[in-house]
Amino acid sequence: MLNREATIEHITSWLRNYCTANHQQGFVVGISGGIDSAVTSTLCARTGLPVLCVEMPIHQAPAQVDRAQEHITWLRWSHANVEESRVDLTPVFDAMVKALPEQEGNAAWHLALANSRARLRMTTLYYFAGIRRALVAGTGNKVEDFGVGFYTKYGDGGVDLSPIADLTKTEVYALAGALGVVKSIQSAKPTDGLFGDDRSDEDQLGASYPELEWAMALREAGQAVEKDELSARQREVLAIYDRLHTANAHKWKAIPVCLVPKDLPR
Repeated sequence: MLNREATIEHITSWLRNYCTANHQQGFVVGISGGIDSAVTSTLCARTGLPVLCVEMPIHQAPAQVDRAQEHITWLRWSHANVEESRVDLTPVFDAMVKALPEQEGNAAWHLALANSRARLRMTTLYYFAGIRRALVAGTGNKVEDFGVGFYTKYGDGGVDLSPIADLTKTEVYALAGALGVVKSIQSAKPTDGLFGDDRSDEDQLGASYPELEWAMALREAGQAVEKDELSARQREVLAIYDRLHTANAHKWKAIPVCLVPKDLPR
């Protein structure tokens, strides 16, 4: 069982110590209106170091924008070290789409554009981090980052440090309750907000986070499980997890380097 208070204090200290040890002056966090960015930014705020919350809408659903604003307002009210900035990236994104070859009807094209949204946001966060001598704090949790690879490479995966990447989604929700994160965020269905519609993470993944956490724990334990020990849904979830874990392994593995043999003819 997660000790919420001890975990909060540990992550807060870890963030503060890492930042000061590396001679940086605070944190930059992208705020989406979701639970992960809300918890991450709140933990950063608790360090007492300067925190910039950046909202970066790109054809964003109004509900997501409202939740992001509600969270930032609450965080600024409760922590004097928090600032905010809003950068509307919709015109930038639209200009990029117009400049690129169109492949309407191609599913890979739509996915590439969705990932481009995340990479525009990453670039924006590092702009602010550069002028503030700050660290970009990642918002990925354990299941997303190391289980199914549900993030954009060099998008929301492009960060300086990952304070909640050892926590499952369920544990992130537990911390949110202890931290007092606004109820609208705690009750909202998880979504990456990259497609401009209301599809949830579960819609895209085919399984809920608790189901994927079960599958991840099973695989990490290295247990041999016979098919007849599992329900039909458990077999389906395990297959989803295994497929995504294998397909997205390139995201968390180190970038391969081609080593040239020293004895290669010159």
